[in-house]
Amino acid sequence: MPKISTDTLWDLAESEVHSRENGGGDEDTDHDQSLHERTVIFLGSKSGGKTTILLRCLDRDEQPKPTLALEYTFGRRARGHNTPKDIAHLWELGGGTSLSDLAQIPINSQNVRAFAMVLVLDLSKPNALWATQDRLLQAARAQVEKVCSPPQRGGDSRSGKQHGPIKTPYVLPKDYPDRELISPFPVPLLLIGSKFDIFQDFESEKRKVICKTLRFLAHYYGASLIFTSSKSEGTMSKTKSFVSHLAFGTDRGKSMSTDPSKPLVVPAGMDSLSQIGSPPTTDIDIGSLHARNPLDLWKKVFERVFPPESTAERKQLKDPAKDPQYSEPLIDSMRAQKDQELDQYKRDAAKSWKGLELES
Repeated sequence: MPKISTDTLWDLAESEVHSRENGGGDEDTDHDQSLHERTVIFLGSKSGGKTTILLRCLDRDEQPKPTLALEYTFGRRARGHNTPKDIAHLWELGGGTSLSDLAQIPINSQNVRAFAMVLVLDLSKPNALWATQDRLLQAARAQVEKVCSPPQRGGDSRSGKQHGPIKTPYVLPKDYPDRELISPFPVPLLLIGSKFDIFQDFESEKRKVICKTLRFLAHYYGASLIFTSSKSEGTMSKTKSFVSHLAFGTDRGKSMSTDPSKPLVVPAGMDSLSQIGSPPTTDIDIGSLHARNPLDLWKKVFERVFPPESTAERKQLKDPAKDPQYSEPLIDSMRAQKDQELDQYKRDAAKSWKGLELES
C-alpha cells in the first residue's frame, strides 16, 4: 500500500515556504520550462522606440506615448486547454539614463529567478550608444547582485534561521563559446538596435564599427542581439520572437545574420570572439590606448570613432518637468504662471521684511 502522509495542511505550507526561501527544488531541473510568471524590464535610449516595440510584441494597436519614469503593463499567453495562462509582468523605464536608479524597483528577491532585461539602443545616435548601455547595465547588475547576495548576519528575525544567498539566475552552459573570457550578465539579456531604417543609410565603415561593437557587447554579456525598425514588419516579427522567448519561454528561433548591410540577428551562444574579430582599428594604434581589459579596449576604439556626447545636457534633464518629451501645453502654461506668482510673492515678501528692518 502507498504510504499515507500525516502532514497537516500547515506542515505542507511551511515546508513549501522554506523550500522557496532556500532555493529548494531539483537544481538540474529546467527552471524556465515550469515558470508561469516572468518579469521583463525594457530600458535603453531615450526616445529609442521601447514603447513601440513593447506594444507590437503584445499585439496592441495603440499609439505609443512618452513613458513617464517607470510604467507597468502585463501580457498573457495560453499554453493550451485547461491550463493556467503564462503571465509576463512588463516594466518600461523612460528617460534614457537620467532615471537609471529606478531600474532597481522591479528587481527583487521574489522575481529575480524569473527576470530578464531588454536593452533598446538607438542606432541613429551612435555617440550616445556606449554610455547608455554602460550606465543602464551597471545599475541593473548592481541591483541583481544585491538581491542575490548573502543576507546580513542574524537571518530571519522571526524564525531565527539564516538563509543562504539566492542562486544566480542566469548560468551559461559549459559549452558556451569563450565561456572563460566573457562576463555574462546575471539575468537573461536581449540587446535591440532600433531605428535600423536610419542606420542603414550610414557610411559602410561606421556601420561596421557599430555592428562589430554591439556583437562584442552581446557576446561578452551572454546576450542575444537583434536590429529592428518599426517600419519593417519582418524585423519586428523576429524581435517579437526574441521578446516572447524572455517573457513566455517560447522558441526564439535559430537564424543568424551578421552582415552589416542587413539587420543583425545573433541569438545568444551562436557568436564567438574569433568570428567577431578584433576591434576595427584601421587608423588607430591599439598600443596607444592603454586599455585595462578587452571591454575597455572596445570602448576606447568605439569612442574614437563616435566621441561621447557632453554630459551637460543629461544633467539638465534630471528634472522631468524640463524634459520636452513630457511636455503638456496646458499644464506647462499653468506651471509657468504659478512660477511667476511665486517669484512675485518672494519679491513682495523681501520688501516687507526690509520695511520691518527699517522701522526697527
